[in-house]
Amino acid sequence: MFDILMFLFESYFHAGSYPDPDKLTIKLSAAGFEDDDINRALTWLSGLNQLTQTDYPASINQGGLRSYAKQEIQYISPEGLHFISFWEHNKMITPVEREMIIDRAVAFGRDSLPLDRVKLIALMVLWNQHEELDPLLVEDLLTPANSAQLH
Repeated sequence: MFDILMFLFESYFHAGSYPDPDKLTIKLSAAGFEDDDINRALTWLSGLNQLTQTDYPASINQGGLRSYAKQEIQYISPEGLHFISFWEHNKMITPVEREMIIDRAVAFGRDSLPLDRVKLIALMVLWNQHEELDPLLVEDLLTPANSAQLH
């Protein structure tokens, strides 16, 4: 399913959004993705589209310490949680965006999502919120976590 998310971003980033679910299903099927993966991706994207900043209390942006629930710790790797905290601390994402990223990561229902997957989820959340994405930010989010080891 992560391949589908990457395909969507690469194919539709410059357009600003991806097609409606019916057209998207046809395009993804034509691109060779399996029906089960397409259905899971569309369900995940539907949940993403339902997230709005107004769904979160305004007080969330007042600061404070964020403690992670057991389920969040189970589904997001320590590196992924560190990444989210680092980005929030450095004002690259807001506390509401942090919560949206965590929500979508937990929605995958997979244990210990690696950093690369958490970065892709963050990218999809920010893109879906119609954030103006800096090209360097996009490059950072798309660069594999172990790319330094590849050289």
